[in-house]
Amino acid sequence: MNQLLASILLLLSSKGFAEDILDNNRDRTIPIEITAPSTDFDCSIDSKCAVVFLSAGYGVPHTKYKFLAKTFSKLGYLVVAIGHELPSDPPLSVSGDLFQTRAENWIRGAETLKVVRNQLRTSYLDFDFDNLVLAGHSNGGDISAWLLRESPLFVSQIITLDHRRVPLPRTKDVKVLTIRASDFEADNGVLPTHTEQTEFGSCVVKIDNSRHNDMSDFGPALLKLQIQKVVTQWLSVRSCDLRG
Repeated sequence: MNQLLASILLLLSSKGFAEDILDNNRDRTIPIEITAPSTDFDCSIDSKCAVVFLSAGYGVPHTKYKFLAKTFSKLGYLVVAIGHELPSDPPLSVSGDLFQTRAENWIRGAETLKVVRNQLRTSYLDFDFDNLVLAGHSNGGDISAWLLRESPLFVSQIITLDHRRVPLPRTKDVKVLTIRASDFEADNGVLPTHTEQTEFGSCVVKIDNSRHNDMSDFGPALLKLQIQKVVTQWLSVRSCDLRG
């Protein structure tokens, strides 16, 4: 790793670094916040560190998932938190068949994920943008799952916090963890069944007495600790047992 990049990463490891991605094709400015891996990890072109794209729930700033960004950082990930909603965007639909009426939002979000990847991978050469982890809360999880409908070869796994609309992939090619709150149910077909979890190695973890809207920095400390524990176990030892 060159000295300039090492200095930048040392700075980023302590807090997120905000920047904008310009999408000229859509005349769109995409705000992102980057958190570097812990300085315990030496990232290089020959030994690239992993990357996670973190998408916020609708109406929640993308900068308000620092509890998750810190967890990924400690595990050696470069974290890119992405702002999907701009003031000029139409509001998220709340009526009709939501899988149909919200599709434009998810399509736009999936395109944003691809644009961010294409731009960052040319400048962050010490990081693996060919095996991305997609993480997202609520609508951010739906956006992440929607991208996987296109079967991109550059995504290795998805982690969602209580997304409810877009079905998760059923395949051994993409590892799946979804953490569920206890106040709402997902739509039919969104979550893998017990049989599918066994077949494909996916994981569904429900946290008792938790709320959908609390799965961000605004939520209670205990819930955030529980989410951090599940994510850490999943990424470290591929276990999704909250009791582990």
